[in-house]
Amino acid sequence: MTDTASLSLTARTLVVDLEGTTSAAGFILGDLYDYARPRLQGWLDAHANDAAVAEARAQAIADAGLPSGADTEKVVGVLHDWMAQDVKATPLKTLQGQIWAEGFRRGEINSHFFDDVIPRLRTWHANSVEIAVFSSGSVTSQVPWFRHSPDGDLTPLITDYFDTVNAGPKKVASSYDTIAARLGAEPADLVFFTDNPDEVRAAQNAGWQVVAFSREGEPFFGADFGTAPVVSSFEHVEVSAP
Repeated sequence: MTDTASLSLTARTLVVDLEGTTSAAGFILGDLYDYARPRLQGWLDAHANDAAVAEARAQAIADAGLPSGADTEKVVGVLHDWMAQDVKATPLKTLQGQIWAEGFRRGEINSHFFDDVIPRLRTWHANSVEIAVFSSGSVTSQVPWFRHSPDGDLTPLITDYFDTVNAGPKKVASSYDTIAARLGAEPADLVFFTDNPDEVRAAQNAGWQVVAFSREGEPFFGADFGTAPVVSSFEHVEVSAP
């Protein structure tokens, strides 16, 4: 479907994707990846006793088929390869999220949102629409992403955060079932904003309402989103609480 100039929906909860939907993929794959890349080895070594880091390291080794005793340099090589290929691997996202959270805390990085996003999030929140996040980026990175926005702390607008660990893969319908159960909502009362055609189909298969975003300059601009309504801006959508 082509860009819908004005789309009106009723939903209890709006769940948003980040990369390509609320925020430029180029910022995440560029600025944030560039920040994390040279810090991965030092982070693994400095936080070797952290349970989440140890688990991410072990999972990366297993996923890459490395020997169980692989050294940090080999693990980092795998992580760098995944970054170059934009592989949404959970151990990579865990480590990136920790590094980014520290960067946000130090004031060395800030998040990015398209100009049309934050005003609409504020409006919908004020009108009693709950807002949640579902991103391949870890929850550890999602929270500071909203806390350190160009317009200040947005975390009061957000009800909950979901990633591939606490919900599941974004291209699988059962992940959306998990989110609906955690939110205590019927699928039909939920709407998902995403720019990824596979995620559109997964959410639709779970019975959700879906709005596809096709933003010029983003990876899925002009993609085939099937039966989902397609817009290019949050300004083209009105979401009302039941």
